[in-house]
Amino acid sequence: MDSFFTNKVVVVTGGSSGIGKALVDEALISGARVAVCARNLDKLKGMFTPSDNLLCLQADVSKEDDCRHFIEAVTAAWGGLDVLINNAGISMRALFADVNLSVLRELMDINFWGAVYCTKYALPSVRSRKGVIAGISSIAGYRGLPARTGYSASKFALQGFLEALRTELLHTGVHVMWVSPGFTSSNIRNVARSSDGSAQAETPLDESKLMSAEECAQRILIGIENRKRTIVMTRQGKLAVWVNKFFPSLADKLVYKHFLNEPDSPLRES
Repeated sequence: MDSFFTNKVVVVTGGSSGIGKALVDEALISGARVAVCARNLDKLKGMFTPSDNLLCLQADVSKEDDCRHFIEAVTAAWGGLDVLINNAGISMRALFADVNLSVLRELMDINFWGAVYCTKYALPSVRSRKGVIAGISSIAGYRGLPARTGYSASKFALQGFLEALRTELLHTGVHVMWVSPGFTSSNIRNVARSSDGSAQAETPLDESKLMSAEECAQRILIGIENRKRTIVMTRQGKLAVWVNKFFPSLADKLVYKHFLNEPDSPLRES
């Protein structure tokens, strides 16, 4: 039996690991034709079994021309696209007082501008098909997190951009949404930037206790199918958003305490 995604063209940025890879796998299982990009094409191709329904392309989403060429290649191959999932992103873990400003610039270039570039070039096709534009955000898009100033800023910017775009497109049939997965098992923390821009190389969390990338991807695709406005996945995430909205001073204290207690917390050095 056909699913919602059968023969739809789904575009995923940052698909070589974590949530991005799981989104590609789940969309293919659901019958979609999937185009995916990453900076390292060889690594990307090595993650998937070749298929007529899969298009792997190299693109660094921080570069506008790469995003334009990526979307143009999808359109040339399959005539357009129905769903754009802006997933590519990196994180950071360093106090603002210590961090090199190039780290914040890199996060904004990938997490925010990457989504803006891809959305700009995909919009005509998505609009003609009355499709969906989704952004993978974070609780950090609702509540600034210590030692993650650049990450929080990029996710606040992403959500503001998508909310404004959703309002602009209110009567066009295009649906715009964002998803906040909360802590999900992936490698985003392993490649998170340290104060000097180098990869963190290890995670402060017990990944085995987190939601799997596969479950996260399934929830995202269900949300896209049902045209959810926003999705905050975890109980902890929903509580954080609620407390921050109604009791912001309390949220400051709780968030500080939470991140102070994580292994090797930069807050202990402040």
